[in-house]
Amino acid sequence: MGLKLPEILLIFAALLLLFGGSRLPQLGSSLGSALRNFKRGFSTDEKEDVEEKKTTGTLSAASGVDKDVAAKSPSHHA
Repeated sequence: MGLKLPEILLIFAALLLLFGGSRLPQLGSSLGSALRNFKRGFSTDEKEDVEEKKTTGTLSAASGVDKDVAAKSPSHHA
């Protein structure tokens, strides 16, 4: 069954009317990058993800946010 040329043209015309000609390339690139990331997410092994977490550490440890907050807040231990 599938989509034939008239149906594809009708869908493209509707998208052109809804989003305009300047936004269609942006939507296409966003959709393409989303599909690439989706496929990449399924293709990676869980073992690789665990190894990455071990090497990069956690967000709070890497950024030092807790240290900055502790240093700037006044101490109430007089």
